[in-house]
Amino acid sequence: SIKVKVFPDQKKDEIIKKEDDRFEIKVREKAEGGLANKKVIEILAKYLNIPVEKLILIRGAKQRNKIFKIHK
Repeated sequence: SIKVKVFPDQKKDEIIKKEDDRFEIKVREKAEGGLANKKVIEILAKYLNIPVEKLILIRGAKQRNKIFKIHK
């Protein structure tokens, strides 16, 4: 699993690797209507070089701390 701490409503999109399975992701989108989550998934998938469809949000849809897994 991959742990992500999200910072919505930032000046720019950015991903910061803290450990092999832990990231901080800043997104310009506000945390409304899933917009920030969608952007986080795009950024993380691109960083990991996997298709967006393979990244599954398993916990924290409405929270800053999220857990994703990669669907094989």
